[in-house]
Amino acid sequence: MMIISSVPRRLFMAVISMGAALAAHCSAHAEMSAWAENEGGRMRLVALAPDAAGKIRAALQIEPKPGWITYWKEPGNSGIPPQFTIAAGSGVTLDAMAYPVPKHFFNGAVEDIAYDAPVTLPLSLHAAGKAPVEIDGVAFIGICKDICIPFQANFQLKLGPAIQSHPQEEAILAAADATLPQPPSADFGVTAHAMSPDRKTLALTLVLPGEGPGGGKGAPDIIVTGPSGYAFTKQIGGKRDGATFKTDVAIGKLPKDYDLSGKRWGVLVIDGGKAMETTLAFE
Repeated sequence: MMIISSVPRRLFMAVISMGAALAAHCSAHAEMSAWAENEGGRMRLVALAPDAAGKIRAALQIEPKPGWITYWKEPGNSGIPPQFTIAAGSGVTLDAMAYPVPKHFFNGAVEDIAYDAPVTLPLSLHAAGKAPVEIDGVAFIGICKDICIPFQANFQLKLGPAIQSHPQEEAILAAADATLPQPPSADFGVTAHAMSPDRKTLALTLVLPGEGPGGGKGAPDIIVTGPSGYAFTKQIGGKRDGATFKTDVAIGKLPKDYDLSGKRWGVLVIDGGKAMETTLAFE
């Protein structure tokens, strides 16, 4: 299925409750903020003091309530991808946000790429100055059940000296890292890819980890992310032959005048209990 995340799906009754949803403000003088809460769940910021190079390990913890979901970086037919921004001039910058392996949710023709359980999104931050360091950031997510509620909260954390031990925060960050898809390897990756001349299908050849512990048996779940706001998941004619899997992924309508040359798309492959994420370069 081609998914364009900007297409509206649910009635965003959240607009009515924007005042409450966007008002959360949580500060702390430690490495873990208070929880910001709304109707569909809660979230908080966790961080460690910067290392000698100024690198800060951090994460956004999100806990949807039962029956609610929150979204992956390309959310599906609609929804809001998670965002985290740092106040300008704070001396702290966001280098990257990482995303644990999501699930597919189907409701008729509607497809969501999301999380229906607590999820922790690792954040790579950098502090330009010396201590004391304060993170002043805003998290913005979508959280949905029968309606979608935009959920925004401001988090301020004053980080203590790096010499202090913070086992709870360290355990949270380590657990978050363990939920991320792995980079490609010799036994799990993309060995070939090619876009059809009419740009209607993307041919993929994969090597899969097999049917051992954590391995799958049938077709893997494949999510191809193209231009921002676009994801493609519909497979055509997939065939598994031992560790090799070949399939075409249907590519729907791309942005007008989109030039594929030189672009790098993403692909996430989920095979049983294992997941791999890599990029596809187009010359």
